[in-house]
Amino acid sequence: MRRLAASIAVSVVLLGSASAADDALYLRAVKKIEYIEERKAPPGSVIVFTQNEINAWAKVRIPEIVPDGVRGQHLQLKNGGAEGFALMDFLKMRHAKGEATNWVFAKLIEGERPVEAEITLQTKGGYATVELKRLTISGIPTPTVVLDFLIKTFLLSMYPTAHIGEPFEMGHNLDHLELKPGGVRVFIKKQGWEPLPPEERLPTPPAPKAP
Repeated sequence: MRRLAASIAVSVVLLGSASAADDALYLRAVKKIEYIEERKAPPGSVIVFTQNEINAWAKVRIPEIVPDGVRGQHLQLKNGGAEGFALMDFLKMRHAKGEATNWVFAKLIEGERPVEAEITLQTKGGYATVELKRLTISGIPTPTVVLDFLIKTFLLSMYPTAHIGEPFEMGHNLDHLELKPGGVRVFIKKQGWEPLPPEERLPTPPAPKAP
C-alpha cells in the first residue's frame, strides 16, 4: 500500500493544518491502512477509503515528505485514476531534499507555478500500473523530456520504490483496486488465491512519443 501511495503522491500533495473533522478522518484512514498492512482483513473482503479520508491522510503525511515548495493542493478522484492540483516551486522542493541544482536549470524551474497532473491506475491479480497521463505547468503541457526529468528528479529521488508506467506488485495481500469519484475500493485476495502467470499480468504501457 505504501508503494502505491508513493507512486500517486507526487501528483496529490495536500498541505494545511487539520481540523477536528480532519483528525477523525485521518485516524480512520490510518486504521484501515494498518488493517491492510498487518493482513487482518479477511480473504475476499473489501475496504473502502473515501476521498475525504485520503485527503485527510495526505494533509498529515505529505508535509513530512515534501516540507517546502508545495501549497494549495487538492485531489479529485475519477474512474480509474485521479487528478491533482497544486502550486509548486520545484527549486524549493529540491533544496528541501538537500539536492543541488545547476544555475542554468535553476533559472528555468525557480518560482511558484500552478501544476495539474493526471494519473491512471490499472490493477489486476496483485499487480498495479500507475501511468502519468498529463502534467501541465502554468497551463502549458509538459514536453516528454521535461516530464521524464521531473519523474527522475522529484518522484524517484523522494520515492525510490515507486513505479511509473510499469507493473509492480502491490503486496499486503491486495488483489485489485477500484478508483471512482468519491473513493477507492481495496479488494483483498480470496482464499486459495494463486498469483497470475507473467503472461497475464498487466502489460507495460508504451513510452509516450516526444512532442
